[in-house]
Amino acid sequence: MEYAVVYIGLAVAFGMFMAWGIGANDVANAMGTSVGSKALTFKQAVIIAAVFELAGAVLAGGEVTKTIRKGIVDVTPLAGTPDLLIYGMLASLLAAGIWLLVASRMGWPVSTTHSIVGAIVGFAMAGIGMDAVHWDKVGTIAMSWVTSPLLAGIISFAVFTSVQKLVINTDDPIANAKKYVPFYIFLVGFIIAMVTLMKGLKHIGLQLSFEQDLMIALGVGAAISLIGALLIKRIKIDPEADRKFHYANMEKIFAVLMIFTAISMAFAHGSNDVANAIGPVAAIVGIVQSGGEIASKSALPIWILILGGVGIVIGLATYGHRVMATIGTGITELTPSRGFAAELGAATTVVFASGIGLPISTTHTLVGAVLGVGFARGIAALNMSVIRTIFMSWIVTLPAGALLSILFFFFLKSVFM
Repeated sequence: MEYAVVYIGLAVAFGMFMAWGIGANDVANAMGTSVGSKALTFKQAVIIAAVFELAGAVLAGGEVTKTIRKGIVDVTPLAGTPDLLIYGMLASLLAAGIWLLVASRMGWPVSTTHSIVGAIVGFAMAGIGMDAVHWDKVGTIAMSWVTSPLLAGIISFAVFTSVQKLVINTDDPIANAKKYVPFYIFLVGFIIAMVTLMKGLKHIGLQLSFEQDLMIALGVGAAISLIGALLIKRIKIDPEADRKFHYANMEKIFAVLMIFTAISMAFAHGSNDVANAIGPVAAIVGIVQSGGEIASKSALPIWILILGGVGIVIGLATYGHRVMATIGTGITELTPSRGFAAELGAATTVVFASGIGLPISTTHTLVGAVLGVGFARGIAALNMSVIRTIFMSWIVTLPAGALLSILFFFFLKSVFM
């Protein structure tokens, strides 16, 4: 291939740009509830994300990344012209990256999964033909726009209602928080361990039975619950604080819990969504290294995973604050107890969806979860104009990715051919 070095250079640059966009937009979702509820400062959120997004990406981000995300496109017609697939992948990365930049600038939490899916569909329609797109798969993804926020909303509504009944609306919220929060911490540890075992570790070649997954997850939950209980014991109760805000000390106890949910969201996100940036990069590197052969799977060098992880962290640190503000304070006012209910609802939905193999968006799930918590406090607690803007930005994501991708595809084709 005459432009081999150029292709790999562009793939790395565009992949990094896309990963940056994921950090600026998607990770901000994962951390927005923790920062919005003041359980963590922005700086602490960036440090937690740096460690656990990277860990999630490298440990559970994929030994083998399916070249074309989730089988949305049939690339067999391109067997004789691998260059076209390279332009398509480059165009998809650039298109999705630019859409994420625009959305992050506006503070819209959009789906990085859907941005790249839209972009790949756009390139396939223009470069291969309408028949190359598996429209049933695209339909399933469109369905998840409704199902995942709904499911997350219902779960977080139920979780927050349980917090209200067991802790907030009782005679002694502080004593009850101390009593029940370790149990909630156990739930978080258990669910995230299940996500990781079921979704992530297949890539490293660790195939465990469901019973083994369950036992390990129970053990992880118990260990984390113990650490949480020890941290709660160290909290100093300040009777003065409760005069200003009746639940100030109780929320301090829930803030401990939010540290665990933030870690778990970062890890789950790193293992799940890093593929959006590096899947196309792996495809391009694979084609170039094999001298133009299009493999159905491409081995994933560890440097590509690290590249994706680093890009994500830089994106969050430099530009994540805008989307964080939307998720953390724009939709409804969050406190640690509310933020925890939202994150647990979102994480549980991600586990459930991974279990049944539904491609869902972390973003949609989290927004749905925050809405669920808002509903539990009454419809007046929700900011309807922010919610309308978010829904509009979701609808625009797929066509925006597709249109940009078509433009870049023809541009790259004209430059190189």
